[in-house]
Formats: sequence, structure tokens, C-alpha cells
Amino acid sequence: MSDGHYYQSLTRVLVAWMVAVALAPLLVCALVLGHQFHTAYRAKVVAHLEELVLKHKQQVGAFLRESAAELRVLAEIAPFGDFTDDRRLAALLATMQHEHGGVFVDLGLVDAAGALLSYAGPFRLGRADYAEAPWFRAARKGDLTVSDVFLGLRGLPHFVVAVRVAHDGREYLVRAAIDFAAFNRLVENIGQGATGQAFILNSRGELQTTPKRAPKLDAPFLRAQIWGDPGGTPTQAEDQPLVFTHEDPETGRQLLYVASVFKDGDWALVYQQDEADAFPALYRTRLLAIAIVVLGGIGILVASWVLARRMVSRVAAADAERDLLNDQVIEAGKLASVGELAAGIAHEINNPVAIMMEEAGWVSDILGDDDYGTPANMTEMRRALDQIRQQGVRCKEITHKLLSFARKTDERIKELDLNALVAEMAELSEKRARYVNVHIATDLGEGLPHVAGSPSELQQLVLNLVNNALDAMERNGGDLILATRLAGDRVVLSVRDTGHGMPKAVAARIFEPFFTTKAVGKGTGLGLSICYGIVKKLGGEISVESAPEQGTTFRIALPAAGKPEGDAPSAPPQQA
Repeated sequence: MSDGHYYQSLTRVLVAWMVAVALAPLLVCALVLGHQFHTAYRAKVVAHLEELVLKHKQQVGAFLRESAAELRVLAEIAPFGDFTDDRRLAALLATMQHEHGGVFVDLGLVDAAGALLSYAGPFRLGRADYAEAPWFRAARKGDLTVSDVFLGLRGLPHFVVAVRVAHDGREYLVRAAIDFAAFNRLVENIGQGATGQAFILNSRGELQTTPKRAPKLDAPFLRAQIWGDPGGTPTQAEDQPLVFTHEDPETGRQLLYVASVFKDGDWALVYQQDEADAFPALYRTRLLAIAIVVLGGIGILVASWVLARRMVSRVAAADAERDLLNDQVIEAGKLASVGELAAGIAHEINNPVAIMMEEAGWVSDILGDDDYGTPANMTEMRRALDQIRQQGVRCKEITHKLLSFARKTDERIKELDLNALVAEMAELSEKRARYVNVHIATDLGEGLPHVAGSPSELQQLVLNLVNNALDAMERNGGDLILATRLAGDRVVLSVRDTGHGMPKAVAARIFEPFFTTKAVGKGTGLGLSICYGIVKKLGGEISVESAPEQGTTFRIALPAAGKPEGDAPSAPPQQA
């Protein structure tokens, strides 16, 4: 991952965490407080609607009871003959209408067979036969009956109040039709808001009043909620309203219902209203809370983004300073390594220089003779000059290797042959190894793929490990083996020495900066720390195995960057 992608990813992670931490309390507060308000407000509104339904149900029930009671009183106190004569029956009806404001529409007397014997009212019913009428069959079973609303012979909605009377051993029914409009007004004005309305439903799911607006009625559902199974008893007592909700099949909105049964459980006063209309403050508060959370979330997101960008910018600046410091540390480590190599390099250069001086002195002596031009002298001078040239080339190779290593670090990543680099570092360290009686051997794997890295940093990595191994065997000498191999998709370099080794406590800290077991003035504690940083920078792994008096092995696994070189020559074990 490039630095740009890394810092972008870090910015996104910081923003995500800051937004999550900031939004969590806001969301929790909104949810908890919203739930508390929702519960309290809903309970308050529902309680008000329950009270409204109970109050108007009592009014409707009182209206029915009063109408039935007036008819019963009339049947008890009026002479029977007044019910059999149409004119006298009309006088009774006029009195009832005057006393009760036109609630009673008509009066009639029906015999036990269902025949209408007499009638007073605005309709021409003749001698109607009610034998098959549901209200008549119900009235035959009780002393006082209030029927369901029906159209009947007149073709208009109405309901009947009937009282059973006896005369001369025969039973009759005194019936009165109640003004449906007056009854309907008791219910149609119940409601609040734009969608609130009430209606009366019987146990068969039939409307008994005409609502202001066509109700979104699911009769089977309402009947099942209020009365349960067909023919069942009400699910709630008359003094305990039933509250439930149902989805409007047309609009998908939730409808709120409050219902209460009366008339011995045969009828129910049902109040219906859209939930959004029933709880307007709740919906407004919900929208306000959502708006606050959304705006707050946007503000938190913007603030988090700005803060994260600032923080990441500072982290990037700190990383740049760290990288610069690391480069300086690596350069310092190189200089230290060059110092450690100085003695061996000086001796290596001293030998060819001595030969060159000796050969130059010999040429000078020859040239001092008078007969230097003889064939024998010329042959000797050519031999001396060839020797001087050979030793000069040798000095040039030694200084080139040293300068190649000591030049400023090149951070450019290239594909490198690790075997060639290891062999070069082994050759460069050969002279110092001889001084401490250490034998360097290489065991380089065949056809290894290249690795990606900075040439100078990988040189520093290998040389640091070699110098550490030479330091560990400085007193008693030993063997140093540099080996490479392919393990999966990684190229592994192992540096194994036969030195005095390390205990576990020391091995656990060797990659820490400035940690060293060397004497004061002999080490900075940065060599292995530099190695660790270089390996991690290249996406590799470095590990160590060591035990006292059993030597130490460092293993470096670097990602393969190129295909194996199938045509590469085999690399048998070498001795440097």
C-alpha cells in the first residue's frame, strides 16, 4: 500500500470511529427519549379516546333505554283499545312526538302471528306481515326488544322498539320505529382531527349508523377483534374499551380503533382514526428528532473529517521526520560498518601497494644501469609493469566495493538478485573475518526469484548481520554460513554463526533501538534495529534463534518480486 492510500485509509478509519463515538450517545438519547415520549403521549391520547367512546356510548345507550322505557310506560298506562284504533293510536303518537321531540316515527300493534293490526305514522304499510322479520322473532322471545337497523317495507334505514303486551289471554306487540336521523346524530358528530369518526356495528359486522365518511371498514376483522368467533361473546367487558390497530389496505397507513360494546353485547360503538391524525404531536416530534439526528450527524461528519485530516496531516509530517531520522541512522550505521571494515580493507590494499612499490623500485634500478636497453632488462621491466597494472586493478576493485557500500543510501526500489548481493557482502567482509579467525561459507539456492528493495539498504542489512556474527565469534573464531532458499512466495536468507549465543531474555530485546550487550564504546545498539526497520519496510519478516554456547541464526523472509531464473547457473557451496 502506497503512503497516499495508507493515509487515506487512516483518515477514513478515524472519521468512522469519531462519527460512531459521537453519534452513539445522540442516537441512544434520541431512541430512549423518543420511546419514553411515544409511550406517555400515546397512552394519554388513547385514554382520552377511551373516555370519549365510553361517554358517547352511555349517551347512545341512555337514548335507547329511554325510548324503550317510554314505549313500555305507554303500553302499560294506555287502554288497549287506543292501540287497536288507528285514530286513537295516531293521538298517542302525536303525544309521544310532542313529548320527545319527534324521536318516535310511528306506532303499530302486531298480533302473535306477525300481522299489523293498526298503524299510525307517515308510511302506508297496510296490513303488513312481520312473521318472518328478524325483529319480530326476537320480540317474541322477550318483553322488550330493540332491533338492529334495517330497511324493511319502507325502504329506509330504521330500527324498531317493541313491547310485548297481553289482552284477553292473547299476546300482542306494541312497536315503534325510532327516528334514525336523530339516532344517527348521536354518533356522527363523535370525532376529532381530520379523520376521526365513529359508527355503530352489530355482532354480524353490519353498520347500524351512517358515518360522516365512508369508513375504511374491514368488517370480518373488526367483528373478530370485538366479538371473536362468529356467534361468540364480546372479547371485552362493556365498561372496558378495546384498543387495536389495523392497516388500511388501500393506503397502507395504520388505523387506530377504540371500541366498546353495549346493548347486551349486540352492538359496539367503534371509533376510527388514522394514527398520524390521532397522534399529530408524536409524528411532529418524530420528524423533528430525525431532523436533529440527521443535521447533527452531518455536523459530526464534517467536524470529524476536518479533525481527521488535521490529525493525519500531523501523522504524515511525523512519519516524514521519522523516515528522515531513519535514513540518518542508516547512514550512521553504514559509517560504523565502514569503520569496522577499515582494518581489513587497509591490509587488503597494503599488500598490492607494497608489490607495486617494490616493482617500481626494481624498474628504477634497471633504468639506472647504462645498459638498461638490453633485451633482458626490457623483458624484466615489462614484467614489472604488468605486475604494477594487476595490483592497481586489484586496488581499484577493493576501493570500488567499499565506495559502492559507503555511498549515500539509494531508496529507490529495484528488483535485485539476493544471491549476488550476499556473495558481494561476504567477499567484502572476508578480510575482517580472517583477522578474527572466522571462516565464511555461502550456500546459495538455485534459480531464486528476485526480491524488491533498495540495493544500499539490503547491503546494509546483510553487512550488519555479518558484522554482528563476527563480533560474536571475535574471541574464539568459528564458522559463519550465509544461505538462501525459496519458501513458498518468499525468499529466505539465513545467517548462522557458531558464536557464544544469547539467552532468551536478551534475544527478546535485540531489535530494540540502543539495546546492546557490547562493551561501552564498541556498539551503539542500532545495527539490529536498523535491520528490523529495513525488513519491515520491504514487507518481510525477521526472526532469531539462539541459545547460550550454541550459536545464533537470523532468518529474513522477503517477498519474491520476480519469476525464478530458470537459466541461472547452479550455486554450489562456496568458501570465502
